[in-house]
Amino acid sequence: MRRAAFQGLRKYQEAQRPPSPPAPSVFAAAGSARLLRYGADSGKAPVIFIPSLINPPQVLDLSKGRSMLRHMAAAGHDAYLIDWGSPGTEDAKLGLAEHVTERLIPMLKSLPRPPILVGYCLGGSLALGAAALADVAAVATIAAPWQFDGFPDADRDLIASLWRGAKATSERLGYVPMEVLQSGFWAMDPARTIRKYAAFAGMEPGSEAERAFLAVEDWANGGPPLTFAAGEELFESFYGSNVTGRGEWQIDGRKIDLARLGRPTFSVRSATDRIVPATAAPDLADGFTLQLGHVGMIVGSSARQLLWEPLSLWLSTHGG
Repeated sequence: MRRAAFQGLRKYQEAQRPPSPPAPSVFAAAGSARLLRYGADSGKAPVIFIPSLINPPQVLDLSKGRSMLRHMAAAGHDAYLIDWGSPGTEDAKLGLAEHVTERLIPMLKSLPRPPILVGYCLGGSLALGAAALADVAAVATIAAPWQFDGFPDADRDLIASLWRGAKATSERLGYVPMEVLQSGFWAMDPARTIRKYAAFAGMEPGSEAERAFLAVEDWANGGPPLTFAAGEELFESFYGSNVTGRGEWQIDGRKIDLARLGRPTFSVRSATDRIVPATAAPDLADGFTLQLGHVGMIVGSSARQLLWEPLSLWLSTHGG
């Protein structure tokens, strides 16, 4: 299998990439972050999709046939996507809380009416923080980490060890390099990396499966660094101390208490998610559990039926 995996890796490095979908328009900006618009004003609540700070936002608009954002726009939602951009050296002290107060909320204020927030992965955690401070109509999360005690002890130990080795260098740089984050993901399941490249070696050139693999891997292997403050807060306060799950995470001096959000909430989790297990998801008023991987639930062949369409229905019934 290792020989096939190396063949797949070489094939990946040399493969031609399909063209990217047309770029959406920029509706608003705050610092390096931008609010990209996919839909049109329908008189309903705008729907803001918030990706993780880790990896680019393109997973939500991966390709022509694998774009949650374009599906939502076609379904009549006034859909937007947050692009966090690339932090500069002056952003070293921009923590997770400041990504909410200095990036996300200022862009939300540019909208004509209170929006619905939909956060994916760490973007879901930030969406819940914003929902506690800003005027929003509803909030939904997809594979969002909140109860960090719900992660396996081995994963939390691995992440803690990774951060101990990277913290001093990251502090000097002012940011956490993407390579540090990637090494953590690979270490969680190294055999999976070998299997997927071995499988890619045998995919038919030009096939839909090959195009999907290239798009997902390019997304997973790319992305800007995290600011040092965001990395420190993520590794020490979130993974290390579970401040969100204990109701101790503070933004602008206010504790984020999910029980006091006072608006409709929805959580999608997956029983087979290796990155954010179902036991780590927030306990919200509504939602469901899938049997799809962390990325597969967003861009896999079953994503439209099992996630996009039911989420679209929930958005419609809550003002979006």
